[in-house]
Amino acid sequence: MFNDEQLERYSRQLMVEEFDLAGQEALAAARVLVVGCGGLASPAALYLAGAGVGQLVLADDDRVELSNLHRQVAFRGGQVNLPKAEALRDQLHTLNPDVDVRAAVVRVDDHWLDKEVAGATLVLDCTDNFATRQAINRACVSHRVPLVSGAAVRMDGQLAVFDLRQPDSPCYACVYGEGTEGDLACSQAGIAGPVVGTVGALQALAAMRTLTGASVASVLHLFDGRTLGWRQVRLRRDAQCPVCGAGQESG
Repeated sequence: MFNDEQLERYSRQLMVEEFDLAGQEALAAARVLVVGCGGLASPAALYLAGAGVGQLVLADDDRVELSNLHRQVAFRGGQVNLPKAEALRDQLHTLNPDVDVRAAVVRVDDHWLDKEVAGATLVLDCTDNFATRQAINRACVSHRVPLVSGAAVRMDGQLAVFDLRQPDSPCYACVYGEGTEGDLACSQAGIAGPVVGTVGALQALAAMRTLTGASVASVLHLFDGRTLGWRQVRLRRDAQCPVCGAGQESG
């Protein structure tokens, strides 16, 4: 049950037919794991905390740098050199003290992800390297936990939802294979802040829709910041996928 203050806090959201009280209760019961606390996680985590997600677990081993601030808008100048996970946690507490936020200053690996994903309702991949994305995907496939994946570099963004509770859902490896080559960091290629912000905000919306029971299509959304245009590519499960394909399904 929500108290009067909470009902007022979420009142505008409760008016939206697609959320209403049942949706708010689903958000409050959810535990969302956010891996990566940079440009994607800044808007995503702020919106999820603002929306009233019950628990957020933030994982990142990096520290806030001055060059982050143009796009990682959850941080403030006084937080430079602080661990990102802890700095983001503090901002989320300020926004909504009702949300339980845990910071994990850790470089995630298969063992850590296996434990944390097992207890998550949904995972947001807000990272910037293929090796970590592949590890997150493996854990989500293993535990059948929905994964909201985002990426952005230069003026281009990508967003996809892999609802691994569904038997016909593709996984990240169905689309990108198992490779870890081809990383292009923002420090090398550059990034326009609103591009990564756009993708991160939509990761939050996709997460909220999934958490409240909406069926989110298996589509890769491609954003072009030069034209403000979107393209959609429908995704299909690869029966030969080395992660989720034949013979690889978890029990």
